[in-house]
Amino acid sequence: MSSLFAKTSLGRKDLKISDSEFVQLRDFIYSNSGIYIADNRKYLLENRLGGRLKALNLKDFGEYYYYLRYDSKRRDELSRLFEVVTTNETSFYRNPPQLKVFQEKVLAEAIEEQRKKNQKRLHIWSAGCSTGEEPYTLSMILHDVLGSEIRSWSVRITANDLSEAVLDSAKEALYTDYALRTTPKEKITKFFDQEGDKYRVKPEVRRLVSFGPINLNDRMAVKRVERSQIVFCRNVIIYFDDDMKKRVISAFYDNLQPGGFLLIGHSESLHNISRAFKPEHHPGAIVYRKV
Repeated sequence: MSSLFAKTSLGRKDLKISDSEFVQLRDFIYSNSGIYIADNRKYLLENRLGGRLKALNLKDFGEYYYYLRYDSKRRDELSRLFEVVTTNETSFYRNPPQLKVFQEKVLAEAIEEQRKKNQKRLHIWSAGCSTGEEPYTLSMILHDVLGSEIRSWSVRITANDLSEAVLDSAKEALYTDYALRTTPKEKITKFFDQEGDKYRVKPEVRRLVSFGPINLNDRMAVKRVERSQIVFCRNVIIYFDDDMKKRVISAFYDNLQPGGFLLIGHSESLHNISRAFKPEHHPGAIVYRKV
């Protein structure tokens, strides 16, 4: 999940949201996603959701709230709601300095730790995976690092997001040139099959990744995620209020195995959020270790 506040001209300018309707929808979105929309962002819901009212032939935002709560098709609409209020801006091999640290430091250490224990098990959690570019990139890096040895390892990347629509896209694993704009050419040749003017992630890469919906504000759902050595949650927590940030980071801490690593977006920080992690500074990236 990338920019919550970009592209604000999607709705109908003739529709206005009342204060009470804004509070209803804001609280509903917060409860179902953890995304916090401040009072001065009232226009965001007006602009973003107007198109949904028109598509559903609803006369006002109060009717839309009722639809989200009680209509038989509310589950499908909830997925569309999350698509509209978030912008899934991502690409393969995004943020190379951080991925370099992941490959050469974090992953290398996790693999070495397993070998010391005579084990070959790795679990990585991609929380906020959007259309799949991040977890597939992690799988590609794992294939590069382990090579043919990967066949003897039990490797699982759990990839979660709010929107079932973006998850469906991720499972299809078919991408345009734009998604590959930050991908080294040799990786495209190695890990993708070209289909017309698009590119599909190869089966061996997809095999390591398991997609599913999650609301990070749902404590029980978060607790059910398999314990991980590494958690990626990039460009997500900046859209939470402080209370939600603390709860989510605490959940990641509980999920991680001792000595595990948390990697967040380059514009994000755990400052004033949690002291449970030890920040480790590397060229171009900070990673957080569970202590």
